[in-house]
Amino acid sequence: MRTRFESIGAYTPSSVRSTDEVIAALSVPRSLDLERITGIRNRHVHSRDPHNYESSFELALAAIDDCLRHSDYRADELDVVISASITRFRGPDFFCYAPAFGSMLREAIGAGRAQHFDVSNACAGMITGVLLLDRMIKAGVVRNGLVVSGEQITPIAETATREISQPYDPQFAALTVGDAAVAVVVDDRGDDDDEIHYVELMTTAAGAEHCLGMPSEKTTGIAMYTDNRALASESRYLQGIGRMADFLTERGLDWESEKFDYWVHHQFSGPAIEYISGLTERHFDTPMPQALNVLEEYGNTASTSHFLVLHEHLARQAIPKGSKVLLVPEASGVVSGHLAATISRLEA
Repeated sequence: MRTRFESIGAYTPSSVRSTDEVIAALSVPRSLDLERITGIRNRHVHSRDPHNYESSFELALAAIDDCLRHSDYRADELDVVISASITRFRGPDFFCYAPAFGSMLREAIGAGRAQHFDVSNACAGMITGVLLLDRMIKAGVVRNGLVVSGEQITPIAETATREISQPYDPQFAALTVGDAAVAVVVDDRGDDDDEIHYVELMTTAAGAEHCLGMPSEKTTGIAMYTDNRALASESRYLQGIGRMADFLTERGLDWESEKFDYWVHHQFSGPAIEYISGLTERHFDTPMPQALNVLEEYGNTASTSHFLVLHEHLARQAIPKGSKVLLVPEASGVVSGHLAATISRLEA
C-alpha cells in the first residue's frame, strides 16, 4: 500500500503584526533584537472583528475549504477527519476542550460518514496526524482522510508582552508566533510520482519544561513557557540527527542516496535552522538540500508550519513536480523525526 498527499490547503489572516510592534509592546527595556535572533520580520494575526472573528475553528474551516477545492474528494467521501491543533478557540476567550475539534469540523464540512479524532503533539501535531493517517491507510482501516490544524496562537505572544520582566524569560519563544491554518488530504493512491515514503517520530523526556498553560494566579492569559537553553542545545539536535542516521541505516539507505531536493524545518528561527543544517552536513559529510522557509513573513505558526511552507512555495510554483521533500519536525516534548515524500500532484 502506497500513500500520497492528494491535496493541500492553507489560510492565513490578512492582519499583519511586525516584530518591531511586538517588541514595542514589551514592558521591559526594548533592546532585544528579536528579528536578528530569529529572522522573523512579520507574523499574521487573527481578526478580532465580532462579525468575522477568526478562532482556531474558523481558521481550520478556511484551510479545509482551500484543500477540498484542490481535491478530487468531496467532504462526504472522506473516511476520517483528524484535528491536530494546539489551540482550540471557538470564540473570544472560549477555549474548547470538548467536544472534539475533529467531530465539530466533520459536521461543519458535511463529512458525516467520516471517523474523527483529535491529536495534540505540540508543533509536531500535523506531522503526527499524517503519521497516524498513513498507518491507518496501510492497515486497511481507511482509504483516505483529512488532517487539519487551525492555530490561533498569538494570544501567547500578547501574554508574553505583558509579563516578560527580564532579558531572559521562559516566555521569550512566545514572541515568535503567528496565526495560520493548514489541511492535507492523504489517500491510498501513491505511485512513483506521488508517495509518502516514510514518516517517523520520537518523543523524549528532555524538554518537558516547554508547555502551554491556561490562565492561573500567576499569568494574565494563555501562555507558553520554554526552557530556551534546552531548545538551543547542540546535543538535542545531534540526537535527532543521529536517530535519522540510524533510521536510514536500518533500511539500507543513506542520506546521499535519498536525493532530497528540499527540506523544511520547523519555522522557529532562521539562524537556528542554518545551525542545524551545518550540524547535519558535518554528520553526513555531504551537502544539504535547499531549505524552504517562510518564517520571515509568517513567523512560527506552531503545528501548521511545515505545511504552510509547502503551500506557499507551491503557490509560487517554486517546487517542481516530482520533487522529493523532507519535513523535519521540532517540538516540545522533545519531539523529533522526519517525513519524506515525493510530490507531483499538489497545487496551491
